[in-house]
Amino acid sequence: MSIRNQSFCFLFCIFPLLMLSQNRLRDHGVEIGVLQPGQFNALTDVPGVQVGHTTIIQGDDIRTGVTSILPHSGNIFQEKVPAAIYVGNGFGKLAGYTQVKELGNLETPIVLTNTLSVPTAMNAVIGYTLHQPENENVRSVNAVIGETNDGYLSDIRGRHVTEEHVLKAIKNAKSGPVTEGNVGAGTGTICFGFKGGIGTSSRVLPKKSGGYTVGVLVQTNFGGVLQVAGVEVGKKLGHYSNSFKYSPDGSCMMVVLTDAPLDSRNLERLAKRAMLGLSRTGGIASNGSGDYVIAVSTAKACRIPYQSDDPIQLHPTLRNGAMTPLFLATIEATEEAILNSLFAGETMIGRDGHKIEALPKGKVLEMLKEAGKTTP
Repeated sequence: MSIRNQSFCFLFCIFPLLMLSQNRLRDHGVEIGVLQPGQFNALTDVPGVQVGHTTIIQGDDIRTGVTSILPHSGNIFQEKVPAAIYVGNGFGKLAGYTQVKELGNLETPIVLTNTLSVPTAMNAVIGYTLHQPENENVRSVNAVIGETNDGYLSDIRGRHVTEEHVLKAIKNAKSGPVTEGNVGAGTGTICFGFKGGIGTSSRVLPKKSGGYTVGVLVQTNFGGVLQVAGVEVGKKLGHYSNSFKYSPDGSCMMVVLTDAPLDSRNLERLAKRAMLGLSRTGGIASNGSGDYVIAVSTAKACRIPYQSDDPIQLHPTLRNGAMTPLFLATIEATEEAILNSLFAGETMIGRDGHKIEALPKGKVLEMLKEAGKTTP
Protein backbone atom coordinates (compact mmCIF):
# COMPACT_ATOMS: atom_id res chain seq x y z
CA MET A 1 0.00 0.00 0.00
CA SER A 2 1.33 3.44 -0.92
CA ILE A 3 1.97 6.13 1.69
CA ARG A 4 -0.87 8.15 0.17
CA ASN A 5 -3.31 5.25 0.49
CA GLN A 6 -2.09 4.53 4.03
CA SER A 7 -2.79 8.16 4.95
CA PHE A 8 -6.26 8.01 3.41
CA CYS A 9 -7.03 4.81 5.31
CA PHE A 10 -5.90 6.39 8.57
CA LEU A 11 -8.02 9.49 8.04
CA PHE A 12 -11.04 7.43 7.00
CA CYS A 13 -10.78 5.25 10.10
CA ILE A 14 -10.23 8.09 12.54
CA PHE A 15 -12.86 10.44 11.06
CA PRO A 16 -15.88 8.81 12.80
CA LEU A 17 -14.11 9.10 16.15
CA LEU A 18 -13.39 12.77 15.54
CA MET A 19 -17.02 13.40 14.63
CA LEU A 20 -18.14 11.53 17.74
CA SER A 21 -15.90 13.62 20.00
CA GLN A 22 -17.23 16.90 18.60
CA ASN A 23 -20.69 16.02 19.85
CA ARG A 24 -19.68 15.72 23.50
CA LEU A 25 -19.74 18.41 26.15
CA ARG A 26 -16.23 17.76 27.47
CA ASP A 27 -14.69 18.15 24.02
CA HIS A 28 -15.92 21.75 23.98
CA GLY A 29 -13.83 22.45 27.08
CA VAL A 30 -16.64 22.03 29.62
CA GLU A 31 -15.78 19.73 32.51
CA ILE A 32 -18.47 18.53 34.89
CA GLY A 33 -17.35 17.88 38.46
CA VAL A 34 -13.92 17.08 39.86
CA LEU A 35 -13.43 13.37 39.18
CA GLN A 36 -11.80 12.14 35.98
CA PRO A 37 -13.67 10.13 33.33
CA GLY A 38 -12.48 6.78 32.00
CA GLN A 39 -10.90 6.15 28.61
CA PHE A 40 -14.15 6.46 26.65
CA ASN A 41 -16.07 8.57 29.17
CA ALA A 42 -18.82 5.98 28.81
CA LEU A 43 -20.64 3.15 30.53
CA THR A 44 -18.26 0.78 28.76
CA ASP A 45 -15.34 2.05 30.83
CA VAL A 46 -16.59 -0.41 33.45
CA PRO A 47 -14.63 -3.57 32.55
CA GLY A 48 -16.61 -6.16 30.61
CA VAL A 49 -19.66 -3.97 29.97
CA GLN A 50 -21.10 -3.89 26.45
CA VAL A 51 -23.71 -1.61 24.83
CA GLY A 52 -25.65 -2.17 21.62
CA HIS A 53 -28.21 -0.18 19.61
CA THR A 54 -30.85 -0.84 16.99
CA THR A 55 -32.06 2.41 15.42
CA ILE A 56 -35.35 2.34 13.52
CA ILE A 57 -36.00 5.30 11.20
CA GLN A 58 -38.55 4.57 8.47
CA GLY A 59 -40.72 6.83 6.34
CA ASP A 60 -42.07 10.02 7.86
CA ASP A 61 -43.33 8.72 11.17
CA ILE A 62 -41.18 5.92 12.63
CA ARG A 63 -38.45 7.20 14.93
CA THR A 64 -37.71 4.63 17.60
CA GLY A 65 -35.29 1.88 18.61
CA VAL A 66 -33.67 -0.36 21.18
CA THR A 67 -30.59 -0.09 23.39
CA SER A 68 -29.11 -3.10 25.21
CA ILE A 69 -26.69 -3.19 28.12
CA LEU A 70 -24.77 -6.34 29.05
CA PRO A 71 -23.03 -6.24 32.45
CA HIS A 72 -20.69 -9.02 31.36
CA SER A 73 -20.15 -11.14 28.27
CA GLY A 74 -21.01 -14.49 29.83
CA ASN A 75 -24.32 -16.18 30.58
CA ILE A 76 -25.95 -13.58 32.82
CA PHE A 77 -28.65 -15.97 33.99
CA GLN A 78 -26.05 -18.47 35.20
CA GLU A 79 -23.82 -15.72 36.62
CA LYS A 80 -26.25 -13.19 38.04
CA VAL A 81 -25.02 -9.81 39.23
CA PRO A 82 -26.04 -7.76 42.30
CA ALA A 83 -28.58 -5.11 41.33
CA ALA A 84 -31.08 -2.56 42.62
CA ILE A 85 -33.72 -0.32 41.10
CA TYR A 86 -34.67 3.06 42.52
CA VAL A 87 -37.91 4.78 41.51
CA GLY A 88 -37.52 8.55 41.39
CA ASN A 89 -41.02 9.07 39.98
CA GLY A 90 -43.07 6.03 39.02
CA PHE A 91 -45.09 7.17 36.00
CA GLY A 92 -43.52 4.47 33.81
CA LYS A 93 -43.63 0.89 32.64
CA LEU A 94 -40.35 -0.57 33.87
CA ALA A 95 -40.60 -4.38 33.76
CA GLY A 96 -38.83 -6.72 36.15
CA TYR A 97 -38.70 -4.38 39.14
CA THR A 98 -40.24 -6.54 41.87
CA GLN A 99 -37.90 -9.52 41.52
CA VAL A 100 -34.83 -7.28 41.51
CA LYS A 101 -36.21 -5.60 44.63
CA GLU A 102 -36.90 -8.94 46.31
CA LEU A 103 -33.79 -10.93 45.38
CA GLY A 104 -31.27 -8.16 44.77
CA ASN A 105 -29.88 -9.45 41.48
CA LEU A 106 -30.11 -9.13 37.70
CA GLU A 107 -30.26 -12.18 35.43
CA THR A 108 -30.71 -10.76 31.91
CA PRO A 109 -29.36 -7.96 29.74
CA ILE A 110 -30.98 -4.59 30.44
CA VAL A 111 -33.00 -3.39 27.46
CA LEU A 112 -34.36 0.12 26.85
CA THR A 113 -37.02 0.91 24.25
CA ASN A 114 -40.30 2.85 23.84
CA THR A 115 -43.30 2.54 26.17
CA LEU A 116 -45.52 0.31 24.04
CA SER A 117 -42.68 -2.01 23.03
CA VAL A 118 -41.90 -3.25 26.56
CA PRO A 119 -43.87 -6.52 26.08
CA THR A 120 -42.09 -7.22 22.78
CA ALA A 121 -38.72 -6.58 24.36
CA MET A 122 -39.61 -8.88 27.26
CA ASN A 123 -40.50 -11.69 24.88
CA ALA A 124 -37.23 -11.21 23.01
CA VAL A 125 -35.07 -11.19 26.15
CA ILE A 126 -36.90 -14.23 27.56
CA GLY A 127 -36.32 -16.11 24.31
CA TYR A 128 -32.68 -15.00 24.20
CA THR A 129 -32.15 -16.30 27.74
CA LEU A 130 -33.98 -19.60 27.27
CA HIS A 131 -31.93 -20.42 24.18
CA GLN A 132 -28.55 -19.80 25.77
CA PRO A 133 -26.41 -22.89 26.45
CA GLU A 134 -26.83 -24.20 30.03
CA ASN A 135 -30.33 -22.71 30.27
CA GLU A 136 -32.17 -25.71 28.80
CA ASN A 137 -34.06 -26.38 32.04
CA VAL A 138 -34.82 -22.76 32.97
CA ARG A 139 -38.54 -22.11 33.53
CA SER A 140 -38.56 -18.56 34.87
CA VAL A 141 -36.83 -15.46 33.49
CA ASN A 142 -37.01 -11.94 34.93
CA ALA A 143 -36.35 -9.64 31.98
CA VAL A 144 -35.57 -6.04 32.97
CA ILE A 145 -36.93 -3.62 30.37
CA GLY A 146 -36.95 0.17 30.68
CA GLU A 147 -38.77 2.68 28.51
CA THR A 148 -39.61 6.24 27.67
CA ASN A 149 -42.43 7.49 25.45
CA ASP A 150 -41.29 8.65 22.00
CA GLY A 151 -44.84 9.12 20.71
CA TYR A 152 -44.44 12.79 19.75
CA LEU A 153 -41.93 12.03 17.01
CA SER A 154 -42.77 8.39 16.34
CA ASP A 155 -45.87 6.35 15.52
CA ILE A 156 -45.74 4.61 18.88
CA ARG A 157 -49.19 3.05 18.41
CA GLY A 158 -47.84 1.15 15.42
CA ARG A 159 -45.55 -0.81 17.74
CA HIS A 160 -42.83 -1.10 15.12
CA VAL A 161 -40.17 -2.60 17.37
CA THR A 162 -39.91 -6.34 16.76
CA GLU A 163 -38.19 -9.11 18.69
CA GLU A 164 -35.59 -9.19 15.91
CA HIS A 165 -34.75 -5.55 16.62
CA VAL A 166 -34.21 -6.36 20.28
CA LEU A 167 -32.07 -9.40 19.56
CA LYS A 168 -30.03 -7.35 17.10
CA ALA A 169 -29.31 -4.75 19.78
CA ILE A 170 -28.11 -7.52 22.11
CA LYS A 171 -26.04 -9.13 19.36
CA ASN A 172 -24.51 -5.74 18.41
CA ALA A 173 -23.46 -4.98 21.98
CA LYS A 174 -19.76 -4.20 22.26
CA SER A 175 -17.23 -2.45 24.43
CA GLY A 176 -15.44 0.77 23.51
CA PRO A 177 -16.98 4.10 22.44
CA VAL A 178 -20.78 4.37 22.70
CA THR A 179 -22.77 6.19 20.04
CA GLU A 180 -25.01 8.88 21.54
CA GLY A 181 -27.92 11.10 20.57
CA ASN A 182 -30.51 9.97 18.02
CA VAL A 183 -29.73 6.27 18.29
CA GLY A 184 -31.30 3.14 19.75
CA ALA A 185 -33.87 3.80 22.45
CA GLY A 186 -33.09 7.53 22.21
CA THR A 187 -33.96 7.87 18.52
CA GLY A 188 -37.26 9.69 19.08
CA THR A 189 -36.86 11.19 22.56
CA ILE A 190 -37.01 14.82 23.72
CA CYS A 191 -35.11 16.48 26.58
CA PHE A 192 -35.84 19.97 28.00
CA GLY A 193 -37.82 20.67 24.81
CA PHE A 194 -34.80 19.91 22.62
CA LYS A 195 -33.74 16.70 20.90
CA GLY A 196 -32.50 14.31 23.55
CA GLY A 197 -31.51 10.68 23.21
CA ILE A 198 -28.82 8.37 24.52
CA GLY A 199 -26.01 9.84 26.59
CA THR A 200 -23.23 8.31 28.63
CA SER A 201 -20.34 9.22 30.90
CA SER A 202 -18.01 7.67 33.48
CA ARG A 203 -15.83 8.48 36.46
CA VAL A 204 -12.77 6.70 37.83
CA LEU A 205 -12.06 7.02 41.54
CA PRO A 206 -8.55 7.85 42.78
CA LYS A 207 -6.54 4.85 43.92
CA LYS A 208 -6.85 5.91 47.56
CA SER A 209 -10.65 5.61 47.15
CA GLY A 210 -10.41 2.17 45.56
CA GLY A 211 -9.78 3.08 41.91
CA TYR A 212 -13.24 1.82 40.97
CA THR A 213 -15.08 2.93 37.83
CA VAL A 214 -18.68 4.15 37.70
CA GLY A 215 -20.40 4.35 34.33
CA VAL A 216 -23.80 5.83 33.52
CA LEU A 217 -26.00 5.56 30.43
CA VAL A 218 -29.23 7.56 30.10
CA GLN A 219 -32.26 7.61 27.82
CA THR A 220 -33.43 11.22 28.15
CA ASN A 221 -37.05 12.17 27.54
CA PHE A 222 -37.89 14.61 30.35
CA GLY A 223 -38.18 18.30 31.18
CA GLY A 224 -37.49 21.09 33.62
CA VAL A 225 -35.39 24.25 33.38
CA LEU A 226 -32.11 23.33 31.73
CA GLN A 227 -28.85 24.02 33.52
CA VAL A 228 -25.41 23.29 32.09
CA ALA A 229 -22.47 23.34 34.49
CA GLY A 230 -24.56 25.49 36.82
CA VAL A 231 -25.46 28.06 34.13
CA GLU A 232 -29.22 28.68 33.82
CA VAL A 233 -29.37 27.96 30.12
CA GLY A 234 -33.12 27.33 29.96
CA LYS A 235 -33.83 30.61 31.71
CA LYS A 236 -31.43 32.57 29.48
CA LEU A 237 -32.95 31.02 26.37
CA GLY A 238 -36.45 31.97 27.57
CA HIS A 239 -37.36 28.33 27.40
CA TYR A 240 -39.86 28.39 30.22
CA SER A 241 -40.93 31.98 31.16
CA ASN A 242 -43.87 31.95 33.64
CA SER A 243 -45.08 28.66 32.17
CA PHE A 244 -43.22 26.01 30.21
CA LYS A 245 -42.84 26.52 26.47
CA TYR A 246 -42.98 22.74 26.17
CA SER A 247 -44.35 19.85 28.22
CA PRO A 248 -41.99 18.98 31.09
CA ASP A 249 -43.45 15.46 31.23
CA GLY A 250 -41.66 12.42 29.88
CA SER A 251 -39.21 10.02 31.45
CA CYS A 252 -35.55 9.36 32.09
CA MET A 253 -34.00 5.93 32.32
CA MET A 254 -30.64 5.91 34.11
CA VAL A 255 -28.40 2.84 34.20
CA VAL A 256 -25.48 2.92 36.64
CA LEU A 257 -22.83 0.19 36.51
CA THR A 258 -19.70 -0.13 38.62
CA ASP A 259 -16.92 -2.65 39.20
CA ALA A 260 -16.97 -1.81 42.91
CA PRO A 261 -18.03 -4.81 45.01
CA LEU A 262 -21.47 -3.73 46.23
CA ASP A 263 -24.51 -5.58 47.51
CA SER A 264 -28.06 -4.67 46.48
CA ARG A 265 -28.57 -2.47 49.53
CA ASN A 266 -25.66 -0.18 48.73
CA LEU A 267 -26.50 -0.32 45.02
CA GLU A 268 -29.89 1.17 45.86
CA ARG A 269 -28.14 3.91 47.82
CA LEU A 270 -25.93 4.50 44.78
CA ALA A 271 -28.97 4.60 42.47
CA LYS A 272 -30.59 7.34 44.54
CA ARG A 273 -27.64 9.63 43.79
CA ALA A 274 -28.35 9.45 40.06
CA MET A 275 -31.48 11.50 40.75
CA LEU A 276 -29.23 14.20 42.19
CA GLY A 277 -27.35 14.22 38.91
CA LEU A 278 -30.63 14.64 37.05
CA SER A 279 -31.57 17.56 39.28
CA ARG A 280 -28.24 19.27 38.56
CA THR A 281 -29.27 19.49 34.90
CA GLY A 282 -32.53 21.20 35.89
CA GLY A 283 -34.72 18.09 35.74
CA ILE A 284 -37.76 18.25 38.02
CA ALA A 285 -39.20 14.69 37.87
CA SER A 286 -42.57 16.06 36.82
CA ASN A 287 -45.90 14.37 37.51
CA GLY A 288 -45.92 12.66 34.12
CA SER A 289 -42.30 11.52 34.23
CA GLY A 290 -41.08 7.98 34.82
CA ASP A 291 -37.63 8.40 36.33
CA TYR A 292 -35.93 5.10 37.14
CA VAL A 293 -32.38 4.13 38.05
CA ILE A 294 -31.02 0.62 37.56
CA ALA A 295 -27.75 0.05 39.43
CA VAL A 296 -25.54 -3.01 39.00
CA SER A 297 -22.21 -4.23 40.35
CA THR A 298 -20.17 -6.09 37.76
CA ALA A 299 -17.46 -7.20 40.22
CA LYS A 300 -16.63 -10.81 39.37
CA ALA A 301 -16.25 -11.72 43.04
CA CYS A 302 -19.86 -10.63 43.63
CA ARG A 303 -21.53 -12.71 40.93
CA ILE A 304 -24.26 -15.04 42.09
CA PRO A 305 -24.32 -18.55 40.58
CA TYR A 306 -27.72 -19.82 39.49
CA GLN A 307 -27.03 -23.13 41.20
CA SER A 308 -24.63 -24.00 44.00
CA ASP A 309 -24.16 -26.85 46.43
CA ASP A 310 -23.08 -24.38 49.10
CA PRO A 311 -26.04 -22.79 50.96
CA ILE A 312 -23.80 -19.97 52.20
CA GLN A 313 -22.92 -17.04 49.96
CA LEU A 314 -19.73 -15.23 50.79
CA HIS A 315 -19.11 -12.09 48.75
CA PRO A 316 -16.82 -9.14 49.43
CA THR A 317 -18.68 -5.86 49.76
CA LEU A 318 -17.64 -2.31 50.45
CA ARG A 319 -18.36 -0.91 53.87
CA ASN A 320 -20.88 1.92 54.11
CA GLY A 321 -18.10 4.35 54.94
CA ALA A 322 -16.45 3.71 51.58
CA MET A 323 -19.51 4.70 49.55
CA THR A 324 -19.17 8.49 49.46
CA PRO A 325 -16.68 8.67 46.53
CA LEU A 326 -18.97 6.38 44.53
CA PHE A 327 -21.91 8.64 45.31
CA LEU A 328 -20.01 11.63 43.92
CA ALA A 329 -18.96 9.66 40.83
CA THR A 330 -22.57 8.68 40.14
CA ILE A 331 -23.85 12.25 40.47
CA GLU A 332 -21.18 13.67 38.16
CA ALA A 333 -21.47 10.91 35.54
CA THR A 334 -25.27 11.13 35.45
CA GLU A 335 -25.20 14.90 35.00
CA GLU A 336 -22.67 14.68 32.18
CA ALA A 337 -24.43 11.75 30.49
CA ILE A 338 -27.66 13.76 30.32
CA LEU A 339 -25.84 16.77 28.89
CA ASN A 340 -24.02 14.55 26.38
CA SER A 341 -27.39 13.28 25.15
CA LEU A 342 -28.38 16.88 24.42
CA PHE A 343 -25.10 17.82 22.76
CA ALA A 344 -25.27 14.73 20.54
CA GLY A 345 -28.96 15.12 19.69
CA GLU A 346 -29.75 16.33 16.18
CA THR A 347 -32.84 18.11 14.88
CA MET A 348 -35.52 15.59 13.91
CA ILE A 349 -38.81 15.71 12.01
CA GLY A 350 -41.21 12.87 12.70
CA ARG A 351 -44.85 11.92 13.08
CA ASP A 352 -47.39 14.40 11.67
CA GLY A 353 -44.54 16.70 10.71
CA HIS A 354 -43.57 17.32 14.34
CA LYS A 355 -40.15 18.90 14.55
CA ILE A 356 -37.82 19.00 17.54
CA GLU A 357 -34.79 21.24 17.25
CA ALA A 358 -31.35 20.31 18.50
CA LEU A 359 -29.94 22.20 21.45
CA PRO A 360 -28.54 25.51 20.12
CA LYS A 361 -24.99 24.55 21.06
CA GLY A 362 -23.40 27.76 19.77
CA LYS A 363 -25.55 29.91 22.06
CA VAL A 364 -25.09 27.56 24.99
CA LEU A 365 -21.31 27.46 24.60
CA GLU A 366 -21.21 31.26 24.43
CA MET A 367 -23.14 31.40 27.72
CA LEU A 368 -20.72 28.94 29.27
CA LYS A 369 -17.73 30.89 28.02
CA GLU A 370 -19.11 34.12 29.49
CA ALA A 371 -19.62 32.32 32.82
CA GLY A 372 -16.03 31.07 32.81
CA LYS A 373 -17.07 27.44 32.46
CA THR A 374 -14.95 26.56 29.43
CA THR A 375 -11.26 25.81 29.13
CA PRO A 376 -9.13 25.69 25.97
